[in-house]
Amino acid sequence: MGGAMLTGWLAQGLDPKRVVVIEPHPSAEINALAAKGVRLNSPAKQVGEVDTLVVAVKPQSFREAGAALKAFTGPSTLVVSIMAGTTIASLEAVCGGSVVRAMPNTPAAIGRGITVAVAAKKVSAAQRAIADAFLRATGSVEWVARESLMDAVTAVSGSGPAYVFLLAEELARAGVEAGLPAELATKLARETVAGSGELLHRSDLASATLRQNVTSPGGTTAAALDVLMGPNGLQPLLTRAVAAATQRSKDLAK
Repeated sequence: MGGAMLTGWLAQGLDPKRVVVIEPHPSAEINALAAKGVRLNSPAKQVGEVDTLVVAVKPQSFREAGAALKAFTGPSTLVVSIMAGTTIASLEAVCGGSVVRAMPNTPAAIGRGITVAVAAKKVSAAQRAIADAFLRATGSVEWVARESLMDAVTAVSGSGPAYVFLLAEELARAGVEAGLPAELATKLARETVAGSGELLHRSDLASATLRQNVTSPGGTTAAALDVLMGPNGLQPLLTRAVAAATQRSKDLAK
């Protein structure tokens, strides 16, 4: 996710020479960015205090990795975190600086992400504007005033792309069970999910209205929706799934 965001920033004109990436095990993509001028694993003594620090490590690794990042921060450093479950208080204690906690999602890689952010009280209006510009480079941004909402945000939009990919995966599997060749079922499922998502993106209509527009009374879609919207259907299943992801995000903060 951090690499996807950095790619978006560079595409919008950020000077790569102003960027330092700290990554003990850089991927081929990060090495390619280094070849374009991004500084890779420069010692803190050479870099000094930075204007903005983006923390994009796995939450489970933060305590170990975060301590090394404190050498790059000062009282005026804006710290933007995209880690699930890691609170503003934890970030302030480990990294210092003025903290913005954000949760993007993987469509950021194609500029179609959605990010929700919350700012610590000490973040200035100017710093919030900088964070907003950074996050908006990969899609739309929503700000919330209550940090307690971030666990549910993580469960809905942060983890949400995986739910959509699973839908495409299982729709293709169901097509095979119905008699379609696997290759055709996969293409039908993939293009249906992608096209429907784009229609939802472009339309001003509510998702419920778009669903109703596809559904003829007594037709094939209605027969399928009787199953999907039944007592053991999609709604209670997603409610349980989002609740599980929300709890896991809370657990990561402990």
